[in-house]
Amino acid sequence: MKLKINLTLAVLLSLTAAVKAQNVDVAKALVPAEKQVDLLLEKSETATAGDAKLIAPRTLENGQLKLVVGRDWTSGFFSGMLWYLYDLTKDPKWLAPAKEFTHKLAPQQYNTGTHDLGFMIYCSYGNGYRLTGDTSYRSVIIQAAKSLSKRFNPVAGVIRSWDHNADKWEFPVIIDNMMNLELLFEATKLTGDSSFYKIAVSHANTTLKNHFRKDHSSYHVVDYNPKTGAVQWKGTAQGLNDSSSWARGQAWALYGYTMCYRETKNKVYLKQAEDIAKFILTNPALPADKVPYWDFNDPLIPNTEKDASAAAIIASGLYELSGYSKQAKNYRKTADQILNNLTEKYTSKAGANEGFILVHSTGHKPAKSEIDVPIIYADYYYLEALARSKGGK
Repeated sequence: MKLKINLTLAVLLSLTAAVKAQNVDVAKALVPAEKQVDLLLEKSETATAGDAKLIAPRTLENGQLKLVVGRDWTSGFFSGMLWYLYDLTKDPKWLAPAKEFTHKLAPQQYNTGTHDLGFMIYCSYGNGYRLTGDTSYRSVIIQAAKSLSKRFNPVAGVIRSWDHNADKWEFPVIIDNMMNLELLFEATKLTGDSSFYKIAVSHANTTLKNHFRKDHSSYHVVDYNPKTGAVQWKGTAQGLNDSSSWARGQAWALYGYTMCYRETKNKVYLKQAEDIAKFILTNPALPADKVPYWDFNDPLIPNTEKDASAAAIIASGLYELSGYSKQAKNYRKTADQILNNLTEKYTSKAGANEGFILVHSTGHKPAKSEIDVPIIYADYYYLEALARSKGGK
């Protein structure tokens, strides 16, 4: 009898240890992450000092640090990372560089030639305003929302994504655009002007209607007739093919509709986020470590590239979704698993990769661009996921 009790206790203790092992040790993960970003900051400050037009790091190209100009869609992620490190560590050493790299983005508040102002301005100025309350940041956020609103077509009910490749599409909208709606929701809260909110809701509703298949996977691109609002084409630019499920696109959709539920409390958005999560997490192509391959339909799986950036976005989205859904425990457990796997298996060796944190991201495989490399937005959403694992924003 005593032996049976001891065995039972041993099993319970082992189960408890297993549960604890699944928890995310944020403090431990931050030690190497801070060292990497210290290096990336040093390299970036040196590089940007030599060319005023280059303002932020993006990736490695042929093993060399690649920086971008302000109008690049990834330009706001590095300053956002610095704000998250300031938030997570409370170390004032991150404050000055966060402000410095945020300020470089100021001209973009007037940029009406891109749909990515949410990425560019809200990840930078938005986090800065959240953490400092600086009223000058507030005005930049509002102006950026005004600029983004100019790309809205009330007939089609959506915000135009790209202005390029007019031979391929007339009024293209990509699933990534869901991420930029947060800027509009914030602008309504800051100003009381409901027009921003209404544009965001219209875009979310129209995208919900036209971007998704019956299995809740998303097309990458939907082309609209700007005069009638009719859908003219559905397909992809960065995925395997027009009918495939590009991994990062599914991640944007999960995150985007979770955020829309937060801002509107419309349960249709919550249901959509849960359905997208189901598609991702029950997909037979999702590997055991839950870091997806770059496209769920690549026939070369498992002999093809992963996308750590998609995994980081999914983890961050699941942490937020766990705060709203009845499936909270499962979502949090999965997010913990993804984040632990990223930390343990997808991080750079100390001092490697010019200071980027994560490895094995895939940007645009069809264009043979940024394949199996570190990419700045992977690092941004990794840090955001670490913050959310603690119950932060």
